[in-house]
Amino acid sequence: MARKLVYDRVLFTTVVLLCGLGLVMVYSASAAMARSRGGVVSPFLVKQAVAAAIGFVAMAIVMHVDYRRLRDRRVVYSLVAAMVLLLVAVLFGPQWNATRRWFFVGGISIQPSELAKLALVPFLAFFLDRRDEAGAPANRRDVLLPAALVTGLFSGLILLQPDLGTAVLLAATAATMLFLAGLSWRLVGAGLAAALPVLYLLVISVPYRRARLFAFLDPDKDPLGSGFQALQSLIAVGSGGVMGLGPGNSIQKLYFLPHPQSDFIYAIVAEELGLIGALVVVALFGVVLWRGLRAGLRAPDPFGRYLAWGFTSMLVIQALINISVAVALLPTKGIPLPFLSYGGSSLVVTMVICGVLLNVSQNG
Repeated sequence: MARKLVYDRVLFTTVVLLCGLGLVMVYSASAAMARSRGGVVSPFLVKQAVAAAIGFVAMAIVMHVDYRRLRDRRVVYSLVAAMVLLLVAVLFGPQWNATRRWFFVGGISIQPSELAKLALVPFLAFFLDRRDEAGAPANRRDVLLPAALVTGLFSGLILLQPDLGTAVLLAATAATMLFLAGLSWRLVGAGLAAALPVLYLLVISVPYRRARLFAFLDPDKDPLGSGFQALQSLIAVGSGGVMGLGPGNSIQKLYFLPHPQSDFIYAIVAEELGLIGALVVVALFGVVLWRGLRAGLRAPDPFGRYLAWGFTSMLVIQALINISVAVALLPTKGIPLPFLSYGGSSLVVTMVICGVLLNVSQNG
């Protein structure tokens, strides 16, 4: 008798909780801006709710499609080719806020750099799986070279948009997957040593990035300019105290903290829900990390293991970057907090990723 497949209910419940909290916080954080635009219903909440609904449908579909279909060479290379085309095409698209990151179709914005996440991890899992089949070490050239080329191509095209945060996220995810696959500490150290000067040049050579770096080092030096976002975020986090000001009672969202519904939504969580609420969010991402790693460990094949570990790493690293920016542990960077930040592309892609994790968990 065939074994009945059962998805990870703990992970599924965590995803539902994070999405629900995200809808509440987007509604609260965007309330002032929504009122200024008039209307009875918040447009931010409506768009995020629609994205959540699409995301849940996509997650349900992915949960019921065997993840091993991604192991097909034709699927893997088609995903990579499609993402390269989209990342190139968006560079010739309309400019918004001095960047070219979105396609605008019928009032809907689509961000190709978010979709690139869905292509990179399966590609890397495919090559690492082939390495395992051949019994080769993780530092084998025919594994490292394709991984470096595709990761570098995706990251380079995203840098041209420009979007340093997502490019760093993709590179960090690739490095984590290679390390978990057994890449030696020596090569990890060499890669990090080579990446740091490049990252420094990418930051120091662009005026607004350089200003953010100096603001991170001393935000009080320019409190009304480059240090404004960091200081206002810290004020939000600090004013929440242990218990918070209460849902909907944030002061910083009233045009003090820029982008409270997206880049700095964690600061609003800390202000309204306090230290307890902020720690609950961290704990929920801790559960995602635990169950994602568990799904990978219990996967019946190396491809499933690397797929689960790669997508789990991506979600957790992205959350760590966003939270670190909100509490001034990293320079200001516009990267969304998975599940919580306003943004349709980010939420739908996050839900698809969770669908893959739940799919892998059924086979453990």
